[in-house]
Amino acid sequence: MYRRTPRLEIHPDRITHNARTVVRAAHAHGGQVAGVGKVCCAHPSVIAAMVAGGVDALADSRIINLMSISEQGTGLPTMLLRIPAPSAAADVVRCADVTLNSGLPTLRILSDAAGQAGVRHGVIVMVDVGDLREGVWPDQAVDLVTQAASLPHLDLLGLGANLACYGGVIPTVDNMRALIAVRDACREATGLELATLSGGNSSSLPLLASGSMPPEINHFRIGETIVLGRNVLDRTPWPGTYQNTFHLITEIVELERKPSVPIGDRGQNAFGEQPEFLDRGTRLRAIVNIGRQDVAIDGLTPIDPGISIIGASSDHLILDVQDAVGEVRLGAPVGFWPSYGALLALSTSPYVQKVAVRDRIDNSTELGQMMSLQMEAPSLS
Repeated sequence: MYRRTPRLEIHPDRITHNARTVVRAAHAHGGQVAGVGKVCCAHPSVIAAMVAGGVDALADSRIINLMSISEQGTGLPTMLLRIPAPSAAADVVRCADVTLNSGLPTLRILSDAAGQAGVRHGVIVMVDVGDLREGVWPDQAVDLVTQAASLPHLDLLGLGANLACYGGVIPTVDNMRALIAVRDACREATGLELATLSGGNSSSLPLLASGSMPPEINHFRIGETIVLGRNVLDRTPWPGTYQNTFHLITEIVELERKPSVPIGDRGQNAFGEQPEFLDRGTRLRAIVNIGRQDVAIDGLTPIDPGISIIGASSDHLILDVQDAVGEVRLGAPVGFWPSYGALLALSTSPYVQKVAVRDRIDNSTELGQMMSLQMEAPSLS
């Protein structure tokens, strides 16, 4: 049966396996995992895969995605990763059990909203330990937590840190111990247990795997390593996981032999760029039905090793298929592996169909050798 293109094929069984691998390591450390599905807009098949893989909670940065998770009835607690907007406080306390926060004015608004909704709202206070994105500065944390402790409708659950997202600062023993020291000072000042220490995202896993993660760090917000099986510090495969969890399928809509350098006087392209072109003579070129409106082109890797990406406009991706290994014809599928950034855009685009594909996972397979190019070429039928 014909399935339209472009489409993003999701392999939830592989994502479940990846989740189990990550959860097993975190639980052995005494920690918990919040599975983060924001890169795929909380697609139901991915959320179900994370739940099947044993995550302890579900986290997202968008309220609308948390609403979707709630409708799926997972029974797991939910966490809003993005700093709450004061204007959205009523929706926040309704859709998220826990939020990450760094400012007293917002905490006051959340407490009022929780009181009006008749609920208690959990809070993790974020501390900036060097990456310079969100978080209160360490020497101001005690004052913030002390004042927040008096807010009547909030439960201060603990402290957290974000790393490797903005500044690229990686989790280390030193910055994790800095977070612990801030928590200990807040404990002494307030008498609160502050039992949760959320040590970061997928970038925390190398420190955890090395055995050097301090035992006090007991909560991890994991997305990319579960959904794409990657070590986010260098994008190498994470041991024991699948990387071929998503692939994009496009369709050839034009196939022609053309020169490799445009003909005529040139100015800027549609995106204000003046690209350079390598003269390789006349080559067989294909246009497929995906473009910059749908995906971050630099994040696509053709499944066929003989195909290379030449460029893209809003709606078309131009390929050199002269050396393609697979069949090249009008209407033939062309598949790509997406990076995290490409997957984020594909998942967000309403023009890309999302399809869950079931697999039979053989856990005896040596996963370190299962790289994406071993996959069969995708089919349109």
